Amino acid sequence: MRLIGSLFLICTIAISQPLEERLKTHIGGFEGTVSLYAKNLESGATVGLRQAEAVRTASTIKLPIMLAVFDAVARGKVHWSDLLTVNHTDRVSGSGVIGNEISNGVKLPVADVVHLMMVLSDNTATNMLLEKFNADSVNAFLDSLGLKTTRAMRKIRGDGNQLKDASGFSKAGLLPENQKYGIGVSTPRDMVWILENLDKGAIVSPEASKEMLNIMTRCQDDTGVRRRLGGIKIANKTGALDALRSDVALVYSKRGKIAIAITVDGMPKIDYSPNNVGSLLIADLAKMIVDDLSKK
Repeated sequence: MRLIGSLFLICTIAISQPLEERLKTHIGGFEGTVSLYAKNLESGATVGLRQAEAVRTASTIKLPIMLAVFDAVARGKVHWSDLLTVNHTDRVSGSGVIGNEISNGVKLPVADVVHLMMVLSDNTATNMLLEKFNADSVNAFLDSLGLKTTRAMRKIRGDGNQLKDASGFSKAGLLPENQKYGIGVSTPRDMVWILENLDKGAIVSPEASKEMLNIMTRCQDDTGVRRRLGGIKIANKTGALDALRSDVALVYSKRGKIAIAITVDGMPKIDYSPNNVGSLLIADLAKMIVDDLSKK
């Protein structure tokens, strides 16, 4: 009986331990830096670790790029049916299909290019959009939202597109202190703010906000937040670099929508398999966060 009582006490302490402490314990000796923020959009319950610190975005910067494109369409600066041309100067390797499978000179409507950027994280699609709208326009729209710590820095580099001049950079991206961020910089708190305001219908318009989240529900990367949350509707955008994995997601929990932004960086081993240790950690942390915040 004494042993049973001791085990019960240990389990009770583990369950009652604050979520932040349990997250830190699970991260433990992970070789890298973890930054995260999450919020139950109905109850207001939050948890964060380094949530206000700047992180490299990798492909999660494609979410702010999409916001700016929707704004440009709403203002009549461009139409969804306008055609963008696949150009060798925008072609890059990596994720997506345009850079690997679509011929130079092919014309694609803006709507399709946005979908490819978000659903398949197509790098060439991203460059095509930044050629049309440029990174400074993205940052100007972010300024209008009050987001000063999220910046699009430049087009994506790759074979045939080394950005040897300043044409593919934003003003922020040309600053020496920002070179370390690559294509974009943000904070977990900023990304959760974006998700929360999309859910409110407060970015561009209620209709545009709803459509942007609909696009994100079709994201085909399930290695992070989606991995351990089967059966739950999720709208998300992921990012990956040699030493980094990130995921920005709105989880439609039955007990409240939970906005999550997690970035792990500084991993010493390069691994682009689905079982990258950073992806597995994001999956574990997201499950812990959803299980806890959905109760509050």
